[in-house]
Amino acid sequence: MPVTGTDITQQNLPYRTDVAAGLSGPLAGANKLWLPVWSGEVIHAYDQYNVFENLVDSRTISNGVAAEFPITGTVGVKAAWSAGEELLGSTTDSASQTISIKLDKRPMAAHFEMDNIDLMITQWEYRSELARQAGLALASARDKQVAAYVARAGVEDLTWNGTAGAGSQVTSQDPRGVNTGPVFIDAKFSNLGLSTANASDRTDAALAALKAIEDFFVYLQEINAPTDGVTMVVTPRAFQDIRALGVARSYNELYGTMTSGTGNGPARPFFGGVAEAGGLGAQLPMGMNSYADSLEYMGARIIKSSHIPNANYSGIGEARYNLDFGNSGIKAMIFQRSCIGTLSLMGMKVDTVEDVRRNTTFTVASMMKGTGVLRPECCAVLVAPTATNTGTYAKGSGYLFSDSSTVATAVDAASEGGSEASLARNELRVLLGANFSREFIGTSSSGYPYA
Repeated sequence: MPVTGTDITQQNLPYRTDVAAGLSGPLAGANKLWLPVWSGEVIHAYDQYNVFENLVDSRTISNGVAAEFPITGTVGVKAAWSAGEELLGSTTDSASQTISIKLDKRPMAAHFEMDNIDLMITQWEYRSELARQAGLALASARDKQVAAYVARAGVEDLTWNGTAGAGSQVTSQDPRGVNTGPVFIDAKFSNLGLSTANASDRTDAALAALKAIEDFFVYLQEINAPTDGVTMVVTPRAFQDIRALGVARSYNELYGTMTSGTGNGPARPFFGGVAEAGGLGAQLPMGMNSYADSLEYMGARIIKSSHIPNANYSGIGEARYNLDFGNSGIKAMIFQRSCIGTLSLMGMKVDTVEDVRRNTTFTVASMMKGTGVLRPECCAVLVAPTATNTGTYAKGSGYLFSDSSTVATAVDAASEGGSEASLARNELRVLLGANFSREFIGTSSSGYPYA
């Protein structure tokens, strides 16, 4: 039925039609303007705090439970086409196939109950703060879900055969014949964004992270994957360490005075916007303290987030999100936007109901979301040693380091992709715990390529 009036009833939602009436609307009606004004503020707050969803492939559907992403297959080439030779084309590689991403079974919701709805309508600070908190709560939960799936993509691979020898690949399982994406394993990453580490170790860790970006771009070029839309996500402390590369931390670095062979300044900030140092970043008067701020390095965007999956997750949605990331040692992630896909149903839904028996109004903002892995070869994780990923290597043990400073020999070339990266990703899957189950099904009798 058409929307009319100013009161919220079961079948009649209020929307202001007289702009001249001001924020509070006409005097008549108990809940005038409440629902549309508040829902807009929640949506704005959600968009402001949500980081990861805009960095990957996203799709919105108006109904249904799933969306399909097409797989184009490959094209055959005949280098020397003889006269009379018939070209048959491919009956398998070019067949129309899709990867399906489904919505989660249940929506996520932010909710609260209050006893004086008029106070929220008339007081901007009160209403906007609750809207901010509701949007932040939803954005935080969704951000962790998408971050968890970026990390999942970094431990999936299309060519690992779990029954074969250590590190072997079966490229026939993937019609593109793509090698496994790299895994960057380095003890230096222990100091990436570690506030208790000394300045030298944090600098080495930041430089190692930048080298991982370079190596990731090389790998993408080698497999003819897109090189646009590449992002590295680090913690706020690591972001600050990267931005401060070259900033003087001692007298020697500032003035270039050599003492006992140390210091050869004056230092030039690497990301300080200094032309002589490449013009990277921004000048030091700019704080770059917002989550929207970013650095650019060799075509990759470096951003900060407090939601990097470096702790064991629980309570952020379905079991597939709640993995033992704290055991894996993941310190940062590098990915191209096509590595995963996210799904939304319509957008945000805001409901409010007045309970006259309790003299309260209960409000809920909810949304239906879904997530899935699309191209695991387009994502890589940076891994540091932990108590659970260090020990005498054996296939399936989850060990990637032989000690706190040495990468296990079996996976010491994982940064180049290929068979050792397949083996490293297999060990990371072991570390993620019982809630992890591969979305890729590597048998011809099962659906290709994801469940």
